[in-house]
Amino acid sequence: MKVIEGSVTAPKGYEAAAAAAAIKYKDRTDMALIYSQVPAAAAGTFTTNVVKAAPVIWDRDIVYHSPKAQAVVINSGIANACTGKEGLDYCQDIAHKAADMLDIPANSVLVASTGVIGMQLPMDRMKRGIELLAQGKSSSLAAGDEAAHAIMTTDTVSKQVAVSLEIGGKEVIIGGMCKGSGMIHPNMCTMLSFITTDAAISKELLQEALSGSIVDTYNMVSVDGDTSTNDTVLLLANGMAKNPEITEKNDDYARFKEALDYVNTVLAKKIAADGEGATALLEVTITGAADKAQAVTLAKSVVTSSLVKAAVYGHDANWGRILCAMGYSGADFDPDKVDLFFESAAGKIQILKDGVAADYSEDEATRILSESEVTALADIKMGSATATAWGCDLTYDYVKINADYRS
Repeated sequence: MKVIEGSVTAPKGYEAAAAAAAIKYKDRTDMALIYSQVPAAAAGTFTTNVVKAAPVIWDRDIVYHSPKAQAVVINSGIANACTGKEGLDYCQDIAHKAADMLDIPANSVLVASTGVIGMQLPMDRMKRGIELLAQGKSSSLAAGDEAAHAIMTTDTVSKQVAVSLEIGGKEVIIGGMCKGSGMIHPNMCTMLSFITTDAAISKELLQEALSGSIVDTYNMVSVDGDTSTNDTVLLLANGMAKNPEITEKNDDYARFKEALDYVNTVLAKKIAADGEGATALLEVTITGAADKAQAVTLAKSVVTSSLVKAAVYGHDANWGRILCAMGYSGADFDPDKVDLFFESAAGKIQILKDGVAADYSEDEATRILSESEVTALADIKMGSATATAWGCDLTYDYVKINADYRS
């Protein structure tokens, strides 16, 4: 497997486009299209929030019941959440408009929205946007880049990745783009992720691969503890790589799953690093756990702690906050056996040994914690299981951004 340039248009047979439809934002693109030149198998995972946006309801039906998918229409600025029957009808209208413009079945069109909850979509502008998207779609890498920028809300950077691997003697490519910056918390987030591949793989194994992949990737991300109404991850596989179709869990499946995991890990970390107002990516790794569930619980508890996040912002080696967050996680462990380290590009330092403070330099710890990516590693010495979670620091700007998000 190797990392290559591009995102959703990197695999064979995919096109993308962006359009400025003035859904909410002025003077920027705010609609995107992903299109497969041939029908594709589709897989998806969706928010665990009981309050589900209309596009989530629409997409679940398409993923679960339609034989193929061929297009995804995305808008930013308005979430189409808590909009009742009208909002769901708008999803159908979007799908039918896209189907007419692209000459494909309406039940092969997926939709996604992100932005303010409770507002109805301006359908006249949406439909004009779909026309522009259909007219402007292209297989160029630039088109994929433009689409990735169009789905941003409070994101400060676009989030893209693509990899190439060999399956059955054929080159297979997986490309992805996502958006997410705030209202980010397991399980899933105000996070839209779109992954394309030209691999030939059965719909059943495609879904199994995606469902398994999000457990250690997107579901291990937290920015602010809020689980969104709109989280969606969609994966399309159009088979245009012409590899022998993956229909069983063999070596080909293992290679595909490894590459998919890499793509999702990269995108998940990009979301965490771009948390609203963030200045640093926080990675928390628990080792020596009795089992995976224990490690996951501890890692998530630390990465979601507001006090830990504030300490990282202040470059403060306040290890007591980390141990405290582990202690209230609900996982059972012996605090008198915990070793704790901080690590970054500036070095690695042990700050806790067997549950008590180690002899370390505060100045060195501050230097290590002043990098843009910081890792906290805790060894609880109970077994061999491990888990990693990602988050970010908590800054003044997070409050500023969310205090006037609707304006």
